[in-house]
Amino acid sequence: MEHKTLANGRWYTFSLCEQMAHIGSEVERAILWKHKGNTDYSKKAFFRALELIDLTVADPKNKTRLREILRVREALADYFFGNNIYRSTDQLWRSYFFPFAYRTRLLRDLKS
Repeated sequence: MEHKTLANGRWYTFSLCEQMAHIGSEVERAILWKHKGNTDYSKKAFFRALELIDLTVADPKNKTRLREILRVREALADYFFGNNIYRSTDQLWRSYFFPFAYRTRLLRDLKS
């Protein structure tokens, strides 16, 4: 487990939007390392993203959003290690996760 402090309960203090933004950061790292030709780092980033998705699924406040979260998990696994039956692209994943990161950053800036 890479995210030990998050697994100990800290992850559950984040909103779903913040959780998805963090997942998106790991997905972005996986994409960037894939393009740089470093499959080892890309795999590690992808598995960290899966770990964060699993923590998000385990978070009780997200129980009404499990269908979407689990579909994201399935499609990401298919994209990175499957046959890409959903025809995902790097740009699709960036477009999916960007609004979460943008909103999280916007709310953080407003609190400052």
